[in-house]
Amino acid sequence: MAVHDECKLKFLELKAKRTHRFIVYKIEEKQKQVVVEKVGEPAKSYDDFTGSLPADECRYAIYDFDFVTEENCQKSKIFFIAWSPDTARVRSKMIYASSKDRFKRELDGIQVELQATDPTEMGLDVIRSRAS
Repeated sequence: MAVHDECKLKFLELKAKRTHRFIVYKIEEKQKQVVVEKVGEPAKSYDDFTGSLPADECRYAIYDFDFVTEENCQKSKIFFIAWSPDTARVRSKMIYASSKDRFKRELDGIQVELQATDPTEMGLDVIRSRAS
């Protein structure tokens, strides 16, 4: 599975310059490559992010989560989310599952990985608990 250069470029912008809140990636099955489907600017909320994931199709996503620690320190963690809803096509789920590790290796700086098959598995409470 090839990874389009824009995938790495947008990730670096999110990581280094913090110009994006999230990135949603899609596998183009015909071209056999991962491409950027959607980018959310820093003002976007977590609800905006989850709303950009299709209900019945797989996606990879990066989310830059800002939070405050118990010591009152402002921090952020970069999440990699493998979105694979139960309602997605079996072939699609297999392609995303088999390409995930190769794709993740292209994005240096992921701090937390999450696998989700329905929205409750990646709710804001789950993100908060995994961040600290």
